[in-house]
Amino acid sequence: MSNRAQADRLNNLSDSVLDFMRERFKGAPEVIYTASKTDEQSLEIAEQFLQRTGRAILSRVSSSLQARLDEQYGDSELEWYPASRIAVLRRGPQPERKGGRVGVLTAGTSDRPAAEEAAVVCQEMGCTVHAQYDVGVAGLHRLFDPLKRLLNEYDVDVLIVAAGMDGALPSVVSGLVDIPVIGLPTAVGYGMGGQGHGALVAMLQTCAPGLAVVNIDNGVGAGVTAALIANRAESQRTGRLERVQHTAETAE
Repeated sequence: MSNRAQADRLNNLSDSVLDFMRERFKGAPEVIYTASKTDEQSLEIAEQFLQRTGRAILSRVSSSLQARLDEQYGDSELEWYPASRIAVLRRGPQPERKGGRVGVLTAGTSDRPAAEEAAVVCQEMGCTVHAQYDVGVAGLHRLFDPLKRLLNEYDVDVLIVAAGMDGALPSVVSGLVDIPVIGLPTAVGYGMGGQGHGALVAMLQTCAPGLAVVNIDNGVGAGVTAALIANRAESQRTGRLERVQHTAETAE
């Protein structure tokens, strides 16, 4: 039997079943992972999301898909994040998204792609994001001022800490702060364990409490988790403020 005949026998009902209601029920938007899709599949899915929700988020965008997106949507509808290779498409009026506060730290500049992926997802879930890159343990003195600003000046609800190599920075940070820390191991390093395995195992073996860990280079997972935490915190703050205001008005 020829390859064409075998393909015809599959008789697929559909290439994809799209979840347009995910953000409403989950609190997190659908992110179109394009790395293992054709450009045509990615464009078709993105257009359907644009038509139904007014927004499409595409991750791991190839150079060829980037060119197609730029040609089809241009500056008016396309936002492009080169470090993480994320594209966000918008059409029409956008709903207001109010969320919490997220801090992002990286051990090195090479960890930025995964960290930016997480930061973009947090932004798309309504969070305010404050990021500082390249403050790893090779020069630990670089960490303290940015960390103080994140905690005291910006009062972040949660931290995402991305690191490759030995993956030590998330454990260090988690041992210093009283808020949740999400460790994001990255595929940065040399030789054995250099594709993120060493960093992942180091984070999983941490003795610092309050550190949760996502998979290697999983910026989307880190971003969703951080934003859910931060948005819950913001909801509690807003609720307390509304109760205080109601009490004050009642007293008057």
